[in-house]
Amino acid sequence: MRLNSFDEWSPLREVVVGSAENYVSHERELSFDLFFHDNLVQDNPSRRKPSTTDLSAAPPCRSEWYYPRLKTRRGGSGRQRLPVAQRYVDELNEDLEGLADTLSSLGVTVHRPLPLPPDTAEVTTPAWSASVVPPLNIRDNTLIVGDEIIETPPMIRSRYFETQLLKPLFQAYFSRGARWSVMPRPLMTDASFDLSYVRTATAGGPTEPVGEPRPSPWDVGVEMMFDAAQCLRLGRDIVANVSTEHHALAVSWLERHLVGRFRVHRVHQLSDSHIDSMVLALRPGLLLVRSAAVADALPPALRRWDRIVAPTPRRNDFPRYEDDALILTSPFIDLNVLSVAPDTVLVNEASPELIRTLEEAKFTVVPVRHRHRRLFGGGFHCFTLDTVREGGPEDYFT
Repeated sequence: MRLNSFDEWSPLREVVVGSAENYVSHERELSFDLFFHDNLVQDNPSRRKPSTTDLSAAPPCRSEWYYPRLKTRRGGSGRQRLPVAQRYVDELNEDLEGLADTLSSLGVTVHRPLPLPPDTAEVTTPAWSASVVPPLNIRDNTLIVGDEIIETPPMIRSRYFETQLLKPLFQAYFSRGARWSVMPRPLMTDASFDLSYVRTATAGGPTEPVGEPRPSPWDVGVEMMFDAAQCLRLGRDIVANVSTEHHALAVSWLERHLVGRFRVHRVHQLSDSHIDSMVLALRPGLLLVRSAAVADALPPALRRWDRIVAPTPRRNDFPRYEDDALILTSPFIDLNVLSVAPDTVLVNEASPELIRTLEEAKFTVVPVRHRHRRLFGGGFHCFTLDTVREGGPEDYFT
């Protein structure tokens, strides 16, 4: 079918489901720490376990107690690989296959990216080197707007060439008439990053206070870096989260590139980056939000929509991990649902409170297993890239 995806809820016909093959480690370095800033600071559990099972009652902790910034940054590489236990990767792959099978059973054509070759351990550019992770959170580096593929400029070095593993699929859509654009690729030196958010939004930065960037002969100043998961697609309108100067540069590019076809609306610091565990549109006129405050930060047209406020997750909704396991997502990660139609939504089976809330709102809920969402940084919306939906460029704002 021809590429066509304008919103988050129209009947889903084709989708890409990500891959975790050959996922072996997380690499701690500057871009990783900046990207996962809010969760590294606020959402990692204290070694002193709270007595309550209600996560809303657990105070945030300072993550440098458990994940200190790499002291080698001033005199060494500033990189550290943290292995991921193979049993968690195996279970993640089982859950991804279950997600793909569920979508297929609902009549959706499922595509998969090329697997990451096991011998592709590192990527090197003139400015830096980084380990490579597989194309799991497939939505992040590709924005589908109508009949156009837009490859977005990555924010984590280890994902710099991730969209190469989608090239055969993109080529096929292009041959059937799709537009295909690539936003400018950043050099991604230390100086490319705007550090203002991590220095002002919460105390202490991503772990310890971030010092001055290391100089590089490749420095060009702050560059555009932006993930597609910072966008909420609503027909001919796109809501984009802007928390840093490099986000703002990228959204300026989007505005100029899409002028006359789409309207781009900026929201500011709704989160450090992605907004799809903050707000999702379930159908025209109805939002799923983390809190009323999130809805109040949206453009005026969306504030008039009805909203379902997600229930606070409980601690026993999540697996327990070793003390050194790196937690990459908020407890609200299960808000990251995937709509397959205006009345049907895929929800993590481990989130019974959210399932009940959506069923009470008359949705058909399809429970799907996803165990280790906090270790791998994504939910069902993150793991998928919807390429064909039935909807068009409708105006839901006026």
